[in-house]
Amino acid sequence: MDNSGAKWYSYQPAPGGRERSGKEEGKPAVFLGEYQHSVDDKGRMVLPSRFRNGMADGCVVTKGQERCLYVFPMARWQEEVERFRSLPRTDARARRLTRSFFAGAISQELDANGRVQLPPGLRDYAGLGKEVTVIGVSDRVEIWNTAEWTDYTAAADEFYSNIEEALYDAGI
Repeated sequence: MDNSGAKWYSYQPAPGGRERSGKEEGKPAVFLGEYQHSVDDKGRMVLPSRFRNGMADGCVVTKGQERCLYVFPMARWQEEVERFRSLPRTDARARRLTRSFFAGAISQELDANGRVQLPPGLRDYAGLGKEVTVIGVSDRVEIWNTAEWTDYTAAADEFYSNIEEALYDAGI
């Protein structure tokens, strides 16, 4: 993936050993961890407090892969926009992907309580009910149906536990 010249910093625990996640002066946010949250009757969800600094300039919520939702900080969203602009419009797959990714996207700012609005169409796409799992995935946040996340991680953990052999075989 092209990071468009973005400079990433290495993760360092904050003083006292506490995990640090969010935007630092001149550095992009790094989102880490897994959290259980609820969606209220109006479709709002409180972002984990550790993610809020990274979304201080606003965010965009859109469809993600494996039927989750992606939440991009605004600066990172701009990088995604540029990536999609570079796709050939003559390619039907690229047009389909671009339409799906942008049509359901919603730009927003966190409210005073750190909540984001999850529109009905996006909640339906991801199969979200009242209880959701929110995960940090380096440069973005993902929101999952908790049962789907549990199933996904069971398979992914098995793959991950054996990845070293595959990487070694590939010369990595």
